[in-house]
Amino acid sequence: MTIDFKNLSAQEYDLLLQFPAYVSLLAANTDGELDDAEILTAIDLAHVKTYTSNSLMADFFKEVDKNFEKTLQVINNSIPNGKDDRETVIKSRLSDIEEIVSKLSAETVTTIHKSMKGFKDHVSRAHHNVLVDFLFPIPIPGLNDH
Repeated sequence: MTIDFKNLSAQEYDLLLQFPAYVSLLAANTDGELDDAEILTAIDLAHVKTYTSNSLMADFFKEVDKNFEKTLQVINNSIPNGKDDRETVIKSRLSDIEEIVSKLSAETVTTIHKSMKGFKDHVSRAHHNVLVDFLFPIPIPGLNDH
């Protein structure tokens, strides 16, 4: 079973496919820029999501993955520099995307939001030290809490 996007226009669907890129940019905006580690993390996750996401989202992520790297770069280059300015533009576009998401079924909205939260959390941890997780696999507040 997959999500039915038939009630969306082609333009709305294209914007919806940018959802993971905007979420990645927002997650990476803690310092006002998208760096190489964050880019690679987002690209890898977009690809991995094609076969690890909720079955409802599999086809969606296959479409996202086709152009994700280019989409991420184009959007990143089109938004202003500076943490606050970037955040304003990113949140505005995410608001536009939320209007599109609201046209979908309640189950789909929940599934998409859960998936995008996972995307945000994963990209936010792009700089997390893997060695800390290896040495301390049990969460220790302040050391390896995500």
